[in-house]
Amino acid sequence: MRSKEKYEYICRNCGYSSPKWLGKCPQCGEWDSFDRQNVIIKPKRFADKLNDNSATSLTPLPDINLEGFRRIDVGFEELNRVLGGGLVPCSVNLLGGEPGIGKSTILLQIAGYISQTGGRVIYITGEESAIQIKNRAERLKIDSRELLIGTETDIKEIIRKIDKINPTISIIDSIQAVYDQEVGGFPGTVGQIRESTAACIDYAKKTDTSFILAGHITKDGTIAGPKLLEHLVDTVLYFEGDKDYLYRIIRGVKNRFGPAGEIGVFEMRSGGLREVKNPSAIFLGEYLEQTGSVITPIMEGSRPFLIEVQALAAPSGYSVSQRVSVGFDSKKLSLITAICEKKGGIRLSGMDIFVKILGGIKVDEAAVDLPMALALYTSINDLSIPAHTVVFGELGLGGELRGVPSAEYRIAEASRMNFKNIILPSSNAANLPQSITKGINIIKVSHINQAFNSLNRQ
Repeated sequence: MRSKEKYEYICRNCGYSSPKWLGKCPQCGEWDSFDRQNVIIKPKRFADKLNDNSATSLTPLPDINLEGFRRIDVGFEELNRVLGGGLVPCSVNLLGGEPGIGKSTILLQIAGYISQTGGRVIYITGEESAIQIKNRAERLKIDSRELLIGTETDIKEIIRKIDKINPTISIIDSIQAVYDQEVGGFPGTVGQIRESTAACIDYAKKTDTSFILAGHITKDGTIAGPKLLEHLVDTVLYFEGDKDYLYRIIRGVKNRFGPAGEIGVFEMRSGGLREVKNPSAIFLGEYLEQTGSVITPIMEGSRPFLIEVQALAAPSGYSVSQRVSVGFDSKKLSLITAICEKKGGIRLSGMDIFVKILGGIKVDEAAVDLPMALALYTSINDLSIPAHTVVFGELGLGGELRGVPSAEYRIAEASRMNFKNIILPSSNAANLPQSITKGINIIKVSHINQAFNSLNRQ
């Protein structure tokens, strides 16, 4: 039966397909995002499907054997924790991030560690030459005969090479560079990325090989690839951080084998990425007690660490005041500014406001509301929060303070870093065990005015 060709329109943002062009994607709401692509259909009769002997047999749940199951150590405790204990055999893992953020570096470090500790690794690159990989490996001090480098872009040829070698893990850098000859479109298009990934998933589930796929995205995640494939793969990791800073964060967005939302903190050095096991000490390493500066404990997954929030308010020289934020949502800044002015009694209209989360990280949790408000208050009034003080809490529109999750973990981290004063919502303070609060001065506040007054009294 002859194969036939047809066209369909696919959203480059989310992968939604339509038989005709649409101005707005009904799935993700993106405008002007549909591209026309070739689709080759190979029909197969239903009778042929019934006679297909390659179908997977069914196994009763009690008969499934877990004795041989073990996770693969990737060489970084931080990354092992994000993965839930290590890399799972037969899994397909996606590592996304901006170009140049450090994906290829950490993938080569993972490949080097596994190949030097009894495993075999295939590293397929579609964007670089073998010489470029060799130069990076020498800089990272990686030299192993069990690490096999290949330069290939045809996904079928890649699967054939993997099947011949039977490696512990296979790394493809990047998924946007590979293609399937039977699928229309250029490498990097929605159809090509989807089919290439599907081929990796199909092979991984039938063998013991694990895959790590690298994928490039922009800051807003608009390039087709990682965002499109999140529902297909087992684990989704995103590399975050500013290339102007030393620090990088790997965030687990999805994990079928462990908790999602965990992060690992790394530091970029000339010899590669190094894990940071005490992020609080790193982010507070240059902290100075000054106006507009507040320390707050945040939660990333199950892990607390301390960061510095800074704010600067100055009279505006323009008819329209500026609101500039770095590492913090600008709309949320406008909300906190309005609460401070309406319910807190501080005059911020006609002021330029600048806020920044130090260290190049991004924060969006509600517990940063009160620290941001106090940073603005101290900047306006030329006050400084007393030393060894941390603040956390969520602000309501009426100026009331709401409790936040994991208060005891935040306080324990602050205590570990020798902070003795805690300003927090009254609802959180009511349920704290005495073992955590021993030796700590707990300052309970239920309204934003109480928080402001607590600073005036100190």
